[in-house]
Amino acid sequence: MTAEEDNLKDWMTRALDGDAAAYHSLLRRVTPLLRAFFKRRLRADSETEDLVQESLMALHSKRLTFDRKRPFTPWLYAIARYKLVDHFRRSRQFVDLNALDQEPGNGDFESASVAGILLTELLADLTPKQQRAIRATKIEGYSIAETAMAAGISQSDTKMSVSRGLKRMAARLQGKPQ
Repeated sequence: MTAEEDNLKDWMTRALDGDAAAYHSLLRRVTPLLRAFFKRRLRADSETEDLVQESLMALHSKRLTFDRKRPFTPWLYAIARYKLVDHFRRSRQFVDLNALDQEPGNGDFESASVAGILLTELLADLTPKQQRAIRATKIEGYSIAETAMAAGISQSDTKMSVSRGLKRMAARLQGKPQ
């Protein structure tokens, strides 16, 4: 996680616990993130500002649905994306939303946040051993030997956990039964 994500999640968590100053800091920081998100996708500044305000109101009204165990920014961008889709529906604009997500200039932070939540969802379907093995070898960059030693299992068991876990993740992405 980035320092930005850590700060946002900390402010959100503290805000949920009743810290008004943390909530103010959170809103002050997410406003430019939301503005940039919408500016990359819309032409009119008035539409951008309206959607920023709608997203901030949705953040406020849905704040209790935030899962403290998960990253904050994918949750925020999911809200923004829903508001964008609602905007296109209201204005009867037909837009390929997948193409919007792939626009040049999209922020790495935003893309990484969305990818992080998708990865978390994919990993959630795996056994804990498979999750640990894949996180260690494929995400954190540890070798099979280092991962096996840390987990107290054999290297072949670690390889098998990674292989089976990746196979299961691929099947889920392809919509195949597991």
